[in-house]
Amino acid sequence: MTDVNKLITDNIDVWTSAIKKRNAVGRGSSNKIELTGIKKLRELILELAVRGKLGTQNVNDEPASILLEKIAEEKTQLIAQKKFKKQIALPVITDEEKTTELPIGWEWARLQSIIQISSGNGLTSKQMNMEGKVPVYGGNGVTGYHDAHNVDKRTLVIGRVGFYCGSVHITPVRAWITDNAFVTTFSEENIYIDYLSWLLKATNLNENDSATAQPVISGRKLYPIVVCLPPLAEQHRIVAKVDKLMALCDQLEQQTEQSLTAHQTLVEVLLAALTDGADADDFQTSWQRIAEHFDILFTTEHSIEQLKQTILQLAVMGKLVPQNPSDEPASILLEKLSFEQKSWLESNLADNAECKTMLRKLNKLKSANAPFLLPKSWACVHLIQTTQLLVDCHNKTAPYTDSGIPIIRTTNIREREFRFDGLKYVNEETYDYWSRRCPPKSGDIMFTREAPMGEAAIIPEDVKWCLGQRTMLIRPMHEYVSNKFILLALTEPHLLERASEHAVGLTVKHLRVGDVENLNIPLPPLAEQNRIVAKLDELMALCEQLKARLSDAQTTQIHLADAVVENALSAPASS
Repeated sequence: MTDVNKLITDNIDVWTSAIKKRNAVGRGSSNKIELTGIKKLRELILELAVRGKLGTQNVNDEPASILLEKIAEEKTQLIAQKKFKKQIALPVITDEEKTTELPIGWEWARLQSIIQISSGNGLTSKQMNMEGKVPVYGGNGVTGYHDAHNVDKRTLVIGRVGFYCGSVHITPVRAWITDNAFVTTFSEENIYIDYLSWLLKATNLNENDSATAQPVISGRKLYPIVVCLPPLAEQHRIVAKVDKLMALCDQLEQQTEQSLTAHQTLVEVLLAALTDGADADDFQTSWQRIAEHFDILFTTEHSIEQLKQTILQLAVMGKLVPQNPSDEPASILLEKLSFEQKSWLESNLADNAECKTMLRKLNKLKSANAPFLLPKSWACVHLIQTTQLLVDCHNKTAPYTDSGIPIIRTTNIREREFRFDGLKYVNEETYDYWSRRCPPKSGDIMFTREAPMGEAAIIPEDVKWCLGQRTMLIRPMHEYVSNKFILLALTEPHLLERASEHAVGLTVKHLRVGDVENLNIPLPPLAEQNRIVAKLDELMALCEQLKARLSDAQTTQIHLADAVVENALSAPASS
């Protein structure tokens, strides 16, 4: 017998530390996690339960072989009364299908020998919206309410279609079961419904769905499944034990989530103090608090991501590196930049229609308002003021080819980098037309206005790209501004938040071209821009090292949880 209480308490760190982040992409994506260890613990409890390893068997219990005989006799009578449909006989269970040694009194059985399934009755959404108190059960549990019922006792329901096919639920006394679920019929005198529920949940019925785009399970898939059937008295003891252990898992899960939430809140508060500090003394005090407890603060992917976002924010606020009084102030830098920008645009008016548009827009600009307090040597400018050219894409979907010039779409830009999976290509003719306003070149920045909004990346050396739909091309005045600093300013955590106030669209929010051109960008002296970028690269590399170590540790914890589960399942059952 496996002492599950001891298994839980002795390995508490394993169950609570085995955590995995759910997949999510894009700026502002979800940071939700999966408590993998506790999930594995729940699965282990069920597996031990249906293998007879949760408790000691009672030799005085009526054996399951007698139960199966009673069930078969009851089924024969129902078939004779035409209350039960005769089923095609399935082959005898083979030794290969008997995956474990059963305790005394238990028996192997195919699901066909203990249950029958039939579809519920469909309801329209209008019917389900009626002011009723009867819960409606579909494939994923309660999906609405109705004013009538089609079952009048606790009924075991199996989801039969869609994402939740194979899910198992027990209805209250009165419920309506739709045709998205199976109604399960069985001998209630010989099988305890709560045990049957745990048994089917442990059996992973969804692994037996048909290979279609819309998952569907049927009797043909379910009936041949082999399960272990204990004596009736043992079924009741198992349910009591499982219910108690699942309640412990609930407590463990709640405590773990509360601990993670408290940790997350602490990290947020301490990092916010860095950006909210009134002066250098405040900043130093706040940083000292973080430095003293760094090892216990940044122990989750979310906390490391928060650290990265704070570093980005500090960089654009002028708090990442000290100011140098000998640096040429940004105000003078901006005067020189504006003069060179205007001179270049005017000298290229005859060859490039975009130059006239740029000059017109620049002449209409008002002063940019700093989004937060900036160092004295800094200035605040509109994005368009830092560029030689700033153009929108051709807003149509390009005709793709199997090969040719890669076209960068919004899906290919994430977290200040290009992603090369799922690339699309265009031919030279399409490239020439789509890039007629300004052919992209290395060092330019691509910025997404929509789907998702606010992603950006720098075009690398020796690469020819075509500008895709819903993107904009930003060509900085490289002699006066660092494209890496502009990229930082475009992807700092609060810029998108501020820009979103101007976003339009009922379903998918997007920025208009003018909104992007008028984005307020903090501008440091050029020398400080370069120092900020260098420091940022250094700190981001450290964050990636932290994430790599954390990932290794999490993988180890998950492997450890797997080992504990495997060891528990390999222990023999007690009789």
